[in-house]
Amino acid sequence: MSLLSRLMAPFRSRPADPGADALAPAQWLVIGLGNPGGKYAGTRHNIGYLVTDRLVERTDADALRGVPGTKAQVARVEIDGHGVLLVRSTTYMNLSGEAVAPLATSYGISPDHVIVIHDELDLPVGKVKVKLGGNENGHNGLKSISAELGTRDYVRVRVGIGRPAAGTGVIDHVLTPLDDDTDWDVATDTAADAVDITVTRGLSAAQNEIHSRA
Repeated sequence: MSLLSRLMAPFRSRPADPGADALAPAQWLVIGLGNPGGKYAGTRHNIGYLVTDRLVERTDADALRGVPGTKAQVARVEIDGHGVLLVRSTTYMNLSGEAVAPLATSYGISPDHVIVIHDELDLPVGKVKVKLGGNENGHNGLKSISAELGTRDYVRVRVGIGRPAAGTGVIDHVLTPLDDDTDWDVATDTAADAVDITVTRGLSAAQNEIHSRA
């Protein structure tokens, strides 16, 4: 499915399932950051949502579903035998940690097995990089996750959206639609690959392969 089709399609979700809190064990938690609601769909700030949707498609997972007692919708999938929770927060960006921390605690997932996919001002448009820990650089979603997890030592898959043009503020930049001049299908696929490689072969392998791509 193309990026445009994913933007136009209704969000694949279903109401909370009374048994959803009995999801099978998982070793990894992957969350793509964004803001809920049609107002924000397809904006630069929501690139993490698009990568999560791509991962759901790749794994032929059931639709993301509500988990009672959490502020998230979740699909539990297998990536090469590794149990993974694919997560979309139902909070706004600046409260993303409220979705991550309860799930990580409930499943006993350590911070270094939490992967956060987010937009990155300090990378060229469409470029993807992977790292463990580091500063949040003003990103409110990362600030919330660091505060709720009590550490910065989680994995970040950073998808470049570039710096705003002269005269444009950061908020306006991140909340405007993805531009047509960039192949965002390639960017979302690369970010999804970064998740797959990190889960199956480790962070160093993901960095070596992803960072070498044009």
